[in-house]
Amino acid sequence: MLNLVISVVPILLLIWMMTKKNALPSHIALPVTALLIGALQLFYFGSDVTLLSANIVAGMLSAITPISIIAGAILLNRTIALSGAEDVIRQWLETISRNQVAQLMIIGWAFAFMIEGASGFGTPAAIAAPILVGLGFNPLKVAMLALVMNSVPVSFGAVGTPTWFGFGNLGLSDSELLEVGRNSALMHAIAAFVIPVLALRFVVSWQQIRRNMLFIQLSILACTVPYILFAQWNYEFPSLIGGAIGLAVSIVLARYKVGLEEPEADTQHKTTHIPFGQIVKAMSPTLMLIVILIVTRIQQLGIKGMLTDVTPMLNLNLGFLGDLSISQALIIKLSNILGTETAWAYKTLYVPALIPFFLVVLISIPVFKLPKAVVKQVFSETASRIKMPFIALVGALIMVKFMMMGGDNSPIMTTGRAFSDLTGTNWQFFASYLGALGAFFSGSATVSNLTFGGIQQTIAHTVGLPDTTILALQSVGGSMGNMVCINNIIAVSTILGIANKEGYIIKRTVIPMVLYGAIVAVVSVFI
Repeated sequence: MLNLVISVVPILLLIWMMTKKNALPSHIALPVTALLIGALQLFYFGSDVTLLSANIVAGMLSAITPISIIAGAILLNRTIALSGAEDVIRQWLETISRNQVAQLMIIGWAFAFMIEGASGFGTPAAIAAPILVGLGFNPLKVAMLALVMNSVPVSFGAVGTPTWFGFGNLGLSDSELLEVGRNSALMHAIAAFVIPVLALRFVVSWQQIRRNMLFIQLSILACTVPYILFAQWNYEFPSLIGGAIGLAVSIVLARYKVGLEEPEADTQHKTTHIPFGQIVKAMSPTLMLIVILIVTRIQQLGIKGMLTDVTPMLNLNLGFLGDLSISQALIIKLSNILGTETAWAYKTLYVPALIPFFLVVLISIPVFKLPKAVVKQVFSETASRIKMPFIALVGALIMVKFMMMGGDNSPIMTTGRAFSDLTGTNWQFFASYLGALGAFFSGSATVSNLTFGGIQQTIAHTVGLPDTTILALQSVGGSMGNMVCINNIIAVSTILGIANKEGYIIKRTVIPMVLYGAIVAVVSVFI
């Protein structure tokens, strides 16, 4: 019993620190929790100091993967914004339809769906929300819509990072990871019949929604059908491809007014014709991103094999620090860290950072003829934005490493057994909410999966539930938790100039989040 209390207290403390009245930011709360768990491992569980130190090193190095992806996503986002491409995209989307529901579904749903698949980490809200406000929608209502709409694609955001990296510590085979992806895609797709509709209600009336319901459901299906199909064989592309197809189909449907009521004449907003060449140029970074990702991820094209080649090129013994190796594909690996079995690796060319984000930005600079001052601004703004997330991720990853130390008696196993004893086989009705809790306090579905994936797996094994189903519920939970995540709410509010409305937003977005969890729990019974 004491072991359970000792195991659970740091997590409860973390939740309290990040949800109290004057909440601590994640870049303080997560490292503090990691420090506490480290002290407990040392003084209560009697862990070896060297092993503890090796896990600190591995945790710090592991943060390079997500932070390099975040940096790349922000770099591209700032390039699109500061080049003027974002304004062109907004003006073009405005010309497609004057129907408010059509505009909200095209930009807030399909466009954001695609951007989430490509970059994730808050980028969809950063790009889509300002466009909607520019079209005349209320900023506070747009913030809530963006948070709720952008939950469905998150499991496969940033080319599947929450799935392949979030569950990377669990020893799953590729086929098991694919099964987790399939299950989570199905759960998301079923919930998607309802969730975007609830998001629309923040901005428009039920009457408007009912009169345009055919278009809404067709736009939803245009994203979720290819999303499910791609998830059958790949856990990197579902959101990216689903969003791209959904965006194209939604635009065509809106152009031909399929399922849409004719809006009243608008004398306030005059749309200007945007030349096709200008639209293509503005969309070129996003189009390049999609093409490069597809070319480098499809095994049959041969480039994926080149980017993941583990053939050794250089081997160095760093003494007590461990063994460093660099492969022909520049995969950097540090083995036997501090003389332990702890290891770390970084796929330099395959992690979606240098390729495609940095590469697309380098190509976009001459395409948009960006002056040196703007290029400098793009990089300086990116650097300033990743400082705090980097500290938070280092804290989260060290915390996860510490939670998993100790084998069967590790804090994560002890906590898992307690949950399984409490709920038994009914755990699948609660699993998604644990994932949501992780995203709520950490600000990331990826970190939620890293933090609670081990607990979910332990519970599944203990009570005899399929671990791929429970991990899928964790993945969906981490996604739906983005609706109430304080970090996301602050980020979108800051972008839209909304002050001191975090509590107001959470009270309203928590309702669709709870419903989301109930829907996927029922779906999980039939998987």
